[in-house]
Amino acid sequence: MRRQLLHTLLAVSWLAAEAAGAAATAPAIEVRIAGVDGRVRDNVAAFLSLQRYAQSPDLDQDRVDRLALRARQEAADALKPFGYYEPEVVVTVTPRETGWKAVVAIVPGDPVLLTAAEVSIVGPGRDEAFLTEVLDASKLPVGKPLSHADYDRVKGELQRVAASRGYLDSRWQRAELLIDVANHSAAAHLILDTGERYRFGATTIEQDFLDPEFVRRYLRYREGDWYDANLLLRTQFALDDSDYFSVVEVLPDERDRESRTVPVRISSQKNDRHRYKIGAGYATDTEFRLLLGWTNRQVNRRGHRLAAEGTLSKIEQTIDLSYTIPWKDPALEKLSFRVLAGEVENGDITTQGSSFRPNLTQVRGRWQRVLFVNADYTRDTLPGEGTDPDEPINDERTFLVVPGISYALLPPGFVNLDAAGRGLYAELLGSASSLGSDSNFARLLVRDERRFDLGGPWHMILRGEVGTSAVGDFEELPANYRFFAGGDRSVRGYGYEELSPTDEEGNRIGGRHKLVGSVEFEYDLPKNLVAAAFVDAGNAFDRFGDPLEYSVGVGIRYRLPFLLVGIDLAQSISETGRDPRLHMNFTPIL
Repeated sequence: MRRQLLHTLLAVSWLAAEAAGAAATAPAIEVRIAGVDGRVRDNVAAFLSLQRYAQSPDLDQDRVDRLALRARQEAADALKPFGYYEPEVVVTVTPRETGWKAVVAIVPGDPVLLTAAEVSIVGPGRDEAFLTEVLDASKLPVGKPLSHADYDRVKGELQRVAASRGYLDSRWQRAELLIDVANHSAAAHLILDTGERYRFGATTIEQDFLDPEFVRRYLRYREGDWYDANLLLRTQFALDDSDYFSVVEVLPDERDRESRTVPVRISSQKNDRHRYKIGAGYATDTEFRLLLGWTNRQVNRRGHRLAAEGTLSKIEQTIDLSYTIPWKDPALEKLSFRVLAGEVENGDITTQGSSFRPNLTQVRGRWQRVLFVNADYTRDTLPGEGTDPDEPINDERTFLVVPGISYALLPPGFVNLDAAGRGLYAELLGSASSLGSDSNFARLLVRDERRFDLGGPWHMILRGEVGTSAVGDFEELPANYRFFAGGDRSVRGYGYEELSPTDEEGNRIGGRHKLVGSVEFEYDLPKNLVAAAFVDAGNAFDRFGDPLEYSVGVGIRYRLPFLLVGIDLAQSISETGRDPRLHMNFTPIL
């Protein structure tokens, strides 16, 4: 009687709450589920035929009654994965002006508890670290309500990891979920027999336009290594990113059970040799900018490349020519020769000139190392004063030979040539008169950016950058080797490279040192929108201990398949009387 009364009260409460007439766009059957919530309720809704046919245009009373008869058993079946095997379900259907209202009232009853769980690994792979780690992280909670999803997750994860790491003959020696409904108890038994482990066999590469041995250098594995599906995936990524192929597939062939090897077949189609690109964008730092580029992806069978790129914006007008030779690991290493020419603004200094820059990119463990030498011939000018503000008052011509080295920390599984800017990066360079240079200096730059998921839609981004230099005569140091701060990717609330020491005329001429930091919180919104709030701090200066500038702000980002739109509003809190500054960035994704 008590249960019947409870069912009646649940149904009446839903009906009373929804007594108003349905809108013209309401479904033919309005379904309400009472007595359960969260994942349990969602699963019941997914099982119900009443829910699936709610929008059907050809419903009549007989069909609705049949769906209602089914609903009781469907709801009961939907509760079993959560340990509820003895529910009471009452389905009430009431006609309304534009259709029917169905209330499914549920009393789930006492859950079945998991009273015993045996999960173990036997066979040659029982002591493999990657399997024992899964085992340790996949405990079934004894004493808690039975969850079929937890059981299936542990079962699936163990077998997936075993198979992906070479135990292709793994099988379940025992896989049982024993349920005693009368005693509200259950016991899970999972015993995985790994079988023997397989190795990589021979690899067949189907292509005829590149040197076969050159293509094999992209493989993330070698014949005879233990089979690992993740290495096949990394090989796929490396070949995709190489840009030599329009289509490439890396797939295992049928395994050889006698030799316990897995041959691999790579099929591909040649990409167009020439690639052209054009991009236009806007940012408050650069204003409107235009990029034009051309690349010959394959100069010869050894995969050499030739590229030209031109950039046009308010602060930069440059041409960049490069010739690239793939190195030992072509996915991560290269030898390149670059020639750059043009004009760039740094603070209030305009730098014109050209540069020849050979560099060698190599991998050392988790680090990508770049050895380089810059041969620069530049001319720095400052604006004039008086009646003709465009007349230069300072004109410095400088020749430098600048050797240097940089390190970038590679993320796990990284297979791309460009690691700089993606995380921890450090660069040391310098020059001396003994090399024929007009200036003696050494400069160190370290920067890092980290993103942390805080749970749910919340994320935190930390950015930091520190630079320092030792200079014999600072006036002889070209502007492109000095430090500036401020702008869209620096201290927001200030203009591009606005933060800098000044000369006697008030021109921003750059500093010996730089310190910048940022803390940003992001919140994911629907429709590819992201809200942000941030605090920035930093400055460029000649002496450590000089004051920093601070700003706070909010922003919004919108991600499109081909465009990233970002808008930030930042306010300086270290300078009184300064207006807020809007930072906009429309960046094409090429």
